[in-house]
Amino acid sequence: GSAFCRAHSDLVESWLVDLLGDEPDVTVVAVGSLGRKELCPYSDLDLMLLHRGRRDIGAVADRLWYPIWDSGLSLDHSVRTVKQAISVADDDFKAAIGLLDARPVAGDLALGYTLVEQMEHLWQRRARRWLAVLADATEDRHRRAGEVAFLLEPDLKEGRGGLRDAHALGAAALASPVVHDAAGVTGPNEVLLAARVELHRRTGRAAERLLLQEQDAVAAALGYSDADALMRAVSAAARTIAFVGDDAWRRVRSWLVGPRGRRAGGDRPLGPGLALRDGDVVLTAAADPAGDRALVLSATAAAAAGGWSALDQLAAGAAPPGDPWPDEARHALVSLLGAGPTLVPVVEALDQRGLVARVLPEWTAVRSRPQRNAYHRFTVDRHLWEAAVEASALTRRVSRPDLLLVGAWLHDLGKGYPGDHTVAGVALMGRIAARMGFDAADVGVLVTLVRHHLLLADTATRRDLSDESTIEAVAEAVGDVTTLELLAALTEADSKATGSTAWGPWKAELVHELVARTSVFLAGGERPQPTTETVADPVVARARAALADGATVHVEATWPELIVAAPDRAGLFADVAGALSLHGLSVLAADVWTSDDGVAIEWFRTESTFGREPDARTLEADLAAAVEGRLPLDSRLAERVRTYAGRRLATARRAAPRVHVDNAASGRATLVEVRAPDGIAVLYRITRALAGVGLDVRHAKVATLGAEVVDAFYVVDAGGSKVDVSRRQEVQRAVLTALARA
Repeated sequence: GSAFCRAHSDLVESWLVDLLGDEPDVTVVAVGSLGRKELCPYSDLDLMLLHRGRRDIGAVADRLWYPIWDSGLSLDHSVRTVKQAISVADDDFKAAIGLLDARPVAGDLALGYTLVEQMEHLWQRRARRWLAVLADATEDRHRRAGEVAFLLEPDLKEGRGGLRDAHALGAAALASPVVHDAAGVTGPNEVLLAARVELHRRTGRAAERLLLQEQDAVAAALGYSDADALMRAVSAAARTIAFVGDDAWRRVRSWLVGPRGRRAGGDRPLGPGLALRDGDVVLTAAADPAGDRALVLSATAAAAAGGWSALDQLAAGAAPPGDPWPDEARHALVSLLGAGPTLVPVVEALDQRGLVARVLPEWTAVRSRPQRNAYHRFTVDRHLWEAAVEASALTRRVSRPDLLLVGAWLHDLGKGYPGDHTVAGVALMGRIAARMGFDAADVGVLVTLVRHHLLLADTATRRDLSDESTIEAVAEAVGDVTTLELLAALTEADSKATGSTAWGPWKAELVHELVARTSVFLAGGERPQPTTETVADPVVARARAALADGATVHVEATWPELIVAAPDRAGLFADVAGALSLHGLSVLAADVWTSDDGVAIEWFRTESTFGREPDARTLEADLAAAVEGRLPLDSRLAERVRTYAGRRLATARRAAPRVHVDNAASGRATLVEVRAPDGIAVLYRITRALAGVGLDVRHAKVATLGAEVVDAFYVVDAGGSKVDVSRRQEVQRAVLTALARA
């Protein structure tokens, strides 16, 4: 990283010395990456030709700039006297902050250092004005570029916690006496700089976003064991830079406001050993960090409740909670987890000081652990904190908010350990919950929450909720209504904390329906009618009328939702799915229901590839042609695949498709569950393969999770019976063969 950049910078500087030659009263001043000696392989050259009023400076500039342009390098250049440069900087914030990196590299170096000295003095004189601008610009950049630590494909330069933040800290430290941690980002800056150098080398251009397809090669070049190790190091480095930056900008804003703008008055007691002083939680003289095992969590809970900063004082010698925890520590943890959105910045401050691992040693395994797929937006540890934030908004729905909050916080802790993360998480929760001081019954509930944290979402989106076997299986797993309510809230919190595609109105409705039916089952009451059938009944009536008038198909669209009704037949679902794909509609979710008199109702939630609704008349005409068998779906879809094959969601690696055939999941049909990479017409290929082996789809649950589809089909054979066990491999081969052709 820095070694390459220094060597590259030295090489370029030597060239500039040769280009300038022995010119008096002129110096070449490097700005930007060359000024910092951080010149990456494809960084721009940012140069100022500084002179003492020479009349022939234009000719000197031409002799310098033209060879640089001829070499193919990108050049940002200017010609100034010292007075002109300072005048421009005084009027232009961008020019001013750029000149903070100024470094003379050729010619009259003394002239260049005159500019450097005057620029530093100007920056310090204008500190209050420019620091406010820099703070606002930093926040705006963060909003645009996102977070380096948590994005699947981070912007190493512009993102929050990136290289630009480290540079901004240096500028702030030069102007304000309250910023003193800028040197603490040197190591993290080196991690990001090394990744940026290798990214430039790999791509052959000035790339700043570390895309998935480049991560393996960059990791190998830097000596990491794999891309996950690289991204974990990048995440940890960015978190440190972001944390130091957040703390610095908080200090700067307080300094800019001045004493009169801060809260007046003395200390405000917050609890044993704690007080609020000038916006910070501080330890009082009565505090006993080494002996009070609840102090870390008590102080953090107080800080989170008010949105204040955590304390450096706790990092030195605060005692861990021990085994078992005192009741005060457990209560403080629950209070902390229930703080809502203010939780994340406070626990990030604790994490940077090593205090989260002191409270929970098992946390180290998930710290900065990446989840390299398009479905998850956060690292494992950040996801768990975000799940607690989401759960805090749902505590009034459950009778035991404490169990919900702790369950949400720890439900994915097993992802840091070998083997299946749920199995590992169950063992971890059993030990941790007991250590926290929960009684045996509560430990059992928390273990159940971890064991079944995926149950409701998976069942609701992949199983037939009108099938009694589905409800019985869920009821048997959860055991009682109290646990069911907790699991429902955990499911929502987990999904919302996962990413934008993990929770929406349709999934929420399905989970609500599953919970309602299971709750009634556990209470021994009458089962509610499935939502699908409730929705389908009026559609069937309208479809019957349309079909009686001679229509081939009945279509109702309320975008992005679409309902298609037609006389049921083998392969109907496949043909409809194929027609939708032809119109650039990706199926995010789907459901199928067949009336007693043979009218198939097919519901789809779609997303347009082109960001606009298809023409309704053309779509309906193609649907009718598909239902009647007049549409050459195979050839037209093959052409579409060839045209758009390069477009797919980012994912770390494309897992091999899996097909599971299960006769025990339902009392009336065979379940065929398919997991496969998403792509054009995948749903059509799967259902066409099922029709090809003589199977009729009676019910389907289709879901797109990031770059993967997870589809469940309830099928029967031509006689209306379950698929014979002897045909299971035949069905699997047919679907896998169809997917292999994609």
